[in-house]
This record gives sequence, C-alpha cells and structure tokens, in this order.
Amino acid sequence: MSRPAVRFRPVDHWEAIASERRALADQLEGLSPAQWGTQSLCEAWTVRDVAAHLVLPHKTSIPSFLVALVAAGGSFRRVNVTMTAKEAKRAPADLVGDIRRYADSRTKPPGFGSAAPLTEVLIHGRDIRIPLGLDDRVPVEQWTTVLDFVVMPKARRGFVSRSLDGFRFVASDVDWAHGRGDEVRAPAASLALAIMGRTARSADLSGPGASRLVGPGGG
Repeated sequence: MSRPAVRFRPVDHWEAIASERRALADQLEGLSPAQWGTQSLCEAWTVRDVAAHLVLPHKTSIPSFLVALVAAGGSFRRVNVTMTAKEAKRAPADLVGDIRRYADSRTKPPGFGSAAPLTEVLIHGRDIRIPLGLDDRVPVEQWTTVLDFVVMPKARRGFVSRSLDGFRFVASDVDWAHGRGDEVRAPAASLALAIMGRTARSADLSGPGASRLVGPGGG
C-alpha cells in the first residue's frame, strides 16, 4: 500500500512577528515626549522616526513606492528617508495605533518570505529599545532566523550595507555559524546587530575579526 505524498510547507514566522509588534507597541505607548525624541541606533533617526518606518510598509503600495523611487533619482535610501520623515510627523499615539493595527499583517518585500519582516521588526525594535534601556529579550531561535536571513546573498543586496567577506560569524549561545575568515563570536542577537551595522552591542563581540567588523569602515 502506497503512502500519500507528504506536503512540506515553508516555515513562516507570522505569529512571532505579530507578538513582537504588539510588545513593541505596548512599550512605545508609555514613552514620554523626550523618549520619543531619543536618538535611535539608526543614524539620523529618532525613536519616533523608527516607529514611523515600521508602519510604512503596510501603508505604501508598490506602485506608489516606485513613483517615489523615481522621484528620488532611484535612491532607495533617499526615498526611505523622505517617506519616513513624512510619516513621523503624525502623533505618536497614531503611530502606536498603526503598529497594533498592522500586527497581523503579512506584508513582505516582493520575492522574500516572512524572515524579512521578522528581521525588520527585531532589528528596528532593538534600535528603539537599546537607547531607551527597555527590555529586549526574545527567544534565541528568532535571532537564528535573522542570522540565516542577513547572510543570504539576496538579502545582503537589500538589507545589509556592508561586505561580509573575510569573516566567520559564530553564535556563542546557539549552534549557528557562517562564513570563512577572521572569526567574530557573540550571542546571536549581538551578532545580528553587528552584521546590520549597529555597534551598541560591540562589547559582546570577540575574536580576531571583531575590531575589523565594528571599526571605521568595518565590513
């Protein structure tokens, strides 16, 4: 008797994404005006700007984004900054409300799976929480998904602004490693932040490649 074919479904992360969005909204809701204006880990962006940036993908259609991209001379960075600045003019309460409203949204960049929005909310969540000293603990398994994502050649073209060549990245708190070259070892969350260009957890990094990764022009 033959057995029915097993259908494998790709792993998705939507429940984790929704949970993280709601947790972030809960923390943002209690911020003071000064905290909303705090510099985030993103260069030239405040906490308010990062919150606005997290809302944008759910309110911007692909055609309207392409029109804005053309107007910005084809610069993804320029259109991102411009659109975020416009969204950030809204009241903080409205931004929090939208993060909650879109918590269950399955919007994702064309050609990518749910690992992309998971990476977005986890990294930008730390961009907000770390400068404010807020709790930023999530299951380490979610960070291994982020690490798997950011080292993909396809993701590196759109999400990571540095070269990862010449490094071997090793997570110290979970079985994960990638690359060849000078070793950089750290907990998975700190490793992901460093790969994404954040230096806030650089003290967690060790190995012969650590100083080169976070130094001037690192990567």
